Amino acid sequence: MTPSARPDQPVPSWRRRIFIPPLLAIVNRMLAPAQQHRATQFAEVEAAPGRVVFLGDSITEGGLWDEWFPDVAVLNRGIGGERTAGVLSRLDTAIDEPAAVFLLIGTNDLMGLIPHEEIARNVAAILDGIEERAPGTPVFVQSVMPRAKSYREEVQALNRRYVQLVDERPEHIRYVDLWPALATPESTLDRRFTRDRLHLNGRGYRAWVKILEPLVTPFGSPKPEIH
Repeated sequence: MTPSARPDQPVPSWRRRIFIPPLLAIVNRMLAPAQQHRATQFAEVEAAPGRVVFLGDSITEGGLWDEWFPDVAVLNRGIGGERTAGVLSRLDTAIDEPAAVFLLIGTNDLMGLIPHEEIARNVAAILDGIEERAPGTPVFVQSVMPRAKSYREEVQALNRRYVQLVDERPEHIRYVDLWPALATPESTLDRRFTRDRLHLNGRGYRAWVKILEPLVTPFGSPKPEIH
């Protein structure tokens, strides 16, 4: 957040240009070690085949996916603070013949003032990379989640680009709109679901999981019949 800007007010573009880059440099230096530690673990522990892969940034990383979906073989490939370029660079350690991929990425790109065109190119390259490594794999491109009001227009514009990207792809690549579950009528992240207007609390994850349940559970093992 830039100085003297309230979370519910748009941040003027000149303030973003002046204040945000130095702040981002500090944040990036703080996040880098943890990101590298997690990424190097992914490089050492090969992605198990046949898993439903959750791929993205800290919001994905924070999900207890094996507990939310106990009957589904899942793999958490989220890294806090990551952007689209980071996901693109580590596809080889994220997927290996996955059952499906759930991609959530882009909010950190917006914080980094990365142009929408570049973000969309990276997401297109991620989709191409998954298709090259695992042709025909179901991929669910999730909408960037709502945030504070200052990001509303940017997030909505980026999500429209994601819809366009998916519309140009084969049917096994789908767009998942998370806003009906998480957004207020003012198109901000519901305060019941967050403490910092960006990351989700338990209620927020539960609301997200309700959207994902009909998409994820078909990839699980059938439950044994009770006689």
